[in-house]
Amino acid sequence: MNSNESVQIRYFSGYIRNYKSLCGELSLDASLSRGEREEAILKAAYKKWKLGMMSRIFGCFVIALWDEEEQKLFCIRDQVGQKHIFYTVAGGEFLCSGDLNEIADDPRVEKRLNMRMLRQYLFYGFPIGEETFYENIFKLMPGCYAEWDGAEVTVHRYFKPVFEPDDSKSADEWAEEVRKTVEMILSEEREDKELPYKESFLSGGVDSSFLLAASDAVSANTVGYEEEGFDESELARHTAELLGKGFNVKQITPEEYFARIPTVMEKMGQPLGDASAVAFSIGCEAVAKHARVVYSGEGIDEFFGGYNAHKRHIPEEWTYLTCSHIMSEEVVGALMKDSDVGVRAADPIAPLWSELKGQSELAQKLTVDISFWLEGDIYLNTDRTSTACGIELHTPFSDLRLFDVARRIPSAYEFKGEQNKYVFRKAASSRLPDEIAFRKKVGFPVPVRKWLADSRYNGEVEAKLFGESSRRFFDQDVLRGMWTSFIGGESLLWNRIYAIYAFLLWYDLKF
Repeated sequence: MNSNESVQIRYFSGYIRNYKSLCGELSLDASLSRGEREEAILKAAYKKWKLGMMSRIFGCFVIALWDEEEQKLFCIRDQVGQKHIFYTVAGGEFLCSGDLNEIADDPRVEKRLNMRMLRQYLFYGFPIGEETFYENIFKLMPGCYAEWDGAEVTVHRYFKPVFEPDDSKSADEWAEEVRKTVEMILSEEREDKELPYKESFLSGGVDSSFLLAASDAVSANTVGYEEEGFDESELARHTAELLGKGFNVKQITPEEYFARIPTVMEKMGQPLGDASAVAFSIGCEAVAKHARVVYSGEGIDEFFGGYNAHKRHIPEEWTYLTCSHIMSEEVVGALMKDSDVGVRAADPIAPLWSELKGQSELAQKLTVDISFWLEGDIYLNTDRTSTACGIELHTPFSDLRLFDVARRIPSAYEFKGEQNKYVFRKAASSRLPDEIAFRKKVGFPVPVRKWLADSRYNGEVEAKLFGESSRRFFDQDVLRGMWTSFIGGESLLWNRIYAIYAFLLWYDLKF
């Protein structure tokens, strides 16, 4: 790289989906190799539009860009946070990377545990907000850029997910707009001839089924289990066969699952209490044996209202604490030693929640879930896990142009009877039979609640829960009571047990 260039791309991770149209607008050669093309697009787009370029680039990305004239570094994250990037200042230098481990392990960085984040993590089961588990290392939030002038860092927001319902169209008309937008996004995916072979992840649900049907993926991939009630592989197989696609299933055993958890926590960079991340990691490792570019259907539930929590009314005086709130402040206060009661569950969300007053309850909830849960749990899982396995994950349904349709659909059209994300399902029915398009949400279930309670598999879990590190952080009597209740049949406590175990595994790996 020429250090005399007025614009330098210091770091880029992701892909630009609409590269062809951008090359036309910027008078660039679209036949360049992908790496050369993406760097040329970013430089030319910045020179022409400055940071306004972010409204014109579609795909997923984090960028560190040096402006020689202004003598400033701009670190930018995509609008909904499909890729992660972390930063700190150490030794007078600005450090940034998509790999948190890289920053935390830098010899210039003093590695200290952030106890505030541990408390927040126990509320939610994922690392929420801009703080990380390390003091003074921060996550750049979606739709934001950090500006480093050599002396200080300032963070600016360039995008917010705003819902503005438009009552001028019927549900059928909105479904048609969704369909057209999906087809347009996937037509751009097909245009990149440098990536001629793609596969797709497939569950038993409508999102991944519609993606498989509408995309150029040649084969579908899923995971399966022996446990009845958790295995979606036969539903996925039926869908793949119906669509004439290849199909692969990776059967996961409890032994394989528990053996994988430490690797996932290490690669994730932070503990994550989402049990599906481990299954996804095992699935990615299996897919990597025969594919390098894989589609996945993230984004739809948060854009269109796919969770049951989106339908449940909450009192006006409450703050919606995302669709993943696993422990109350009372439980966390009793569980943690030396817990700072000044750290409240609502702290990361309250400023945004106050801005949303006056919008529909659904719009408020979706904005919170897009801003915190989607990026902090779902994309942390998919980005770090797929990257660690050598897979380039494409998430076409997270494209901002599809969100721009979703944000204008009236709340009244998002639910019909027991159906959630109704308009999206209507759009999917253009490609899928109704039995799949309107199938009840299944999710990505993992039998962890059964495995954790089984003495054949939970010996190491119990040892970690009551080991030396645990005694540093947690009241052992409270934790023992929780464990005993769980083993005794209170299966809904599984996510608390798993989140604590995930943290302790991560802590022992990093400190």
